[in-house]
Amino acid sequence: MTRKKKNILRKLTEEEKKWLVRISHSKNEPAVHVAHAKEILAIAAGNNYIEAALLAGIKSGDAVSRLVERFNQEGMQAIQPRHGGGPKIKYSSAERERVLAEARRQPDPEKDGTNTWSLTTLQKSLQKTSNGLSNISTERIWVILQEAGFRWQKSRSWCETGQVERKRKRGIEIMVDPDAYAGYLTHPSGFLIF
Repeated sequence: MTRKKKNILRKLTEEEKKWLVRISHSKNEPAVHVAHAKEILAIAAGNNYIEAALLAGIKSGDAVSRLVERFNQEGMQAIQPRHGGGPKIKYSSAERERVLAEARRQPDPEKDGTNTWSLTTLQKSLQKTSNGLSNISTERIWVILQEAGFRWQKSRSWCETGQVERKRKRGIEIMVDPDAYAGYLTHPSGFLIF
């Protein structure tokens, strides 16, 4: 007994046909894009799902059926594969910047209850803010800080890699390694301009 087609390909526009043919013959496109374009063109030519899969070099007609369903809904975007697994990104770049801004801020002993940041005090401070990150864990804060180039110092404070405080006669001076901030604007004296 044969199964009835669940997803019937909608009529392709001339623009879509042109792009699908171009992608299917491309040597520079990712292989998955070429395979998806071949599958859609094979279905448009009247082949069934299994024949279209074999023409594209895959074995599953069900995968072609799902691709046709996505193509009917999304159009050419269906050629691009979706997220391939792993956890979804939980915090956006704006939320990451909020964590970094909080870590860069000097803690207030009265307000924050500490003179130096620890992961726990950073977490509590982020949770207290009006639009705070109420569910952020200390592990996530640690990962965000590590990715941004912060390292934990013996003084129990976070500092950015490439910066060091030097005691001078005129006071404390922050020295910056220019290689640590490639692409940032620097003063001719070699100091980083904020």
